Amino acid sequence: MTASIRNFEQGLQLCWWILLAVVIAVVVFIRIHLLAIPLERDEGEYAYAGQLMLQGIPPYQLAYNMKFPGVYAAYALIMWIFGQTSIGIHIGLLIVNVANIVIVFLIARRLIGLIAGIAAAASYTILSASPSVLGLAAHATHFVMLPTLLGALVLLKPVLTKKMVFVSGIFFGAGLLMKQPAIFFICFGATYLLFRDWRARLTFRQTLLRNALFITASVLPLAGTAFWLWRAGVLAKFWFWTVLYAREYAGVIPISQGSRLFFEQVWTVIGFGWPLWALAALGVAASFLDKAMRNAAFFILTFIAFSGLALSSGFLFRNHYFIFVLPAICLLVGVATASASNFCSRLARPLSFLPLAIFVVCSRVALSGQLPLLSQRPSDAVRMIYGANPFSEAVRVAEYLQGHTNPTDTIAILGSEPEIYFYAHRHSATGYIYTYALMEPQRYAVQMQREMMREIEAARPKYLVFVAVTTSWLKHSNSATEIFDWFDRYSAADFRLDGLVNIVSQERTDYYLPLLVDPRSIRLSEYYLLIYKRKT
Repeated sequence: MTASIRNFEQGLQLCWWILLAVVIAVVVFIRIHLLAIPLERDEGEYAYAGQLMLQGIPPYQLAYNMKFPGVYAAYALIMWIFGQTSIGIHIGLLIVNVANIVIVFLIARRLIGLIAGIAAAASYTILSASPSVLGLAAHATHFVMLPTLLGALVLLKPVLTKKMVFVSGIFFGAGLLMKQPAIFFICFGATYLLFRDWRARLTFRQTLLRNALFITASVLPLAGTAFWLWRAGVLAKFWFWTVLYAREYAGVIPISQGSRLFFEQVWTVIGFGWPLWALAALGVAASFLDKAMRNAAFFILTFIAFSGLALSSGFLFRNHYFIFVLPAICLLVGVATASASNFCSRLARPLSFLPLAIFVVCSRVALSGQLPLLSQRPSDAVRMIYGANPFSEAVRVAEYLQGHTNPTDTIAILGSEPEIYFYAHRHSATGYIYTYALMEPQRYAVQMQREMMREIEAARPKYLVFVAVTTSWLKHSNSATEIFDWFDRYSAADFRLDGLVNIVSQERTDYYLPLLVDPRSIRLSEYYLLIYKRKT
C-alpha cells in the first residue's frame, strides 16, 4: 500500500472516529442534563425492590411482580454505589448504556470491520436514548442487553474453547434473570453455536456436548436464584408471579391482534430515527447481495429474528420493548454502511466519503427528536415524554408522606406508582405495588383484589393514596371492580381526606398538601391524586 493510499485510509477512519465521538458526546450530554429526571413507574418498581434488598428484604416478600429479580439486584448494586436517588439510578443507566455501545461496536467490528463497528455504535447511541423507546429511563431491557451482548461477543471469539462456551452461556443466563423474554436470546446463542460448530466440521457428539454445556450454563443463574429465593422463604410467591400469573399475562392479547398492535406501535417507535431504520433495511439486502457481508449474515439475521421474538412476547409491543431489537438493527446499519463504503471505494477512492456524509445526515435527523430535551428541565422533560402520568407529582407526594410518617409506618397506594414508596423510604402496606394485574381479564384478578384488600386492612397504613389517573390502572370494560367499592367503604370509615394533587394541564399542577380548603371548592381535572390519613 502506497503512502498516499495509506494516508487517505487513515484520514477516512479519523473522520468516522470523529463522527462517533461527536454522537456519543451529544447523547451523553443529554443524559447528564437529565440525570435528575423523575423516575417513571417501572423504574419506581425496580428502585423500591432494590431498596428493599439493600434492607435485607428479598424480592417478592413485600413487592410483587412477574419479572425475574435480576434487575432488582442490578438496581440495588447501582444504588449501593451511587445512592438511592433518581440521579444515582440514571448514572447507573448511563454506564450500562455506554457499555452496550462499546460491545455493539466490538461485535460489528469483529463481524465486518471498523466502519461497520463505528456506524453500529453511533446508531445504537442515538436510538437507545430516543424518547420513542423511552430510552432515558432505566428499563429492564437495557439490563437484558448488557449480558446478552457480552455473551454474543464471546461466541465470536476466533477460538471458542469449552470454557468460553460456558462463559457465554453464563452471560446469556444473566440476561434471562433480568426479564423472561431473554429466553429467546439464549435460543439465539444455542442456534449460532450449533451453526459455528457445524461450519467447523466438529463431530455430532462434540457439537451436542458443547451445546449442552452452553444451555446448562445459561440455566445456572436462574437455578441459583431460585435456590436463594427458596432459602429466603419466597419461592412460592416467585413461582406464582413469574410463572403462573406471567402465563396468564402473556395470554391476555390474542395472537390474531398481534400484527395490528405491532404496526400501530412501530411507526411511533421509529419516529425521527427513520433514516437509521431505513439503512437497516438496506443492510438486510446487503447481507444477501454483498459477498463480503455473507460471513456475518447468519449471525446478524438470526440475531434479528430472535430479537423480534423477544419483542413479540405477549404481543404488547410497548415502546421500551423495542430496545430488544436495537442492537440487531444497528448491526444491520453497520452492514449497509460498510457495504456502501466498499462499493464506493471500488468506483473511486474519493467516493468513500459519500457513505460517511450520508450517515452524518441520517444521524442528524435521528438526533432531532432528542435535541429539544436540552432546553427542558427534568420535570418538564418527563411531562413532555410521558404526558399526564404523575411522575413529577410523585416526588412531592412522597416528600409529604415522609414528613408526616415515622419510618415504621406503612402507606398504601391504590394505583401503579411504586416510585412513591421509593422516594418516601416507606414500606407498602401491600405487596401489590401495581394495580394493572387487578384490572386485566385474567383468572387471578378477583383473587388478587381480595388479597390486596386483606393486606391493607391487616397492615393498618397511616396513609392511603388513590391515583385517579387512567394509565395508573388501565381499566378494561370487563375489569372486576370489587376493589373500588371496597376502597369507598374503607376510606370513608377509617380515613379522612388530607391532601389533593390536581394535574390541571401539561404546564400546571395544583398541590394541596395539606388540604386546607373545602375540597368541594376545587374543580377536579381528569387526572388527580387523593391522599387520605388514618383518623386514629
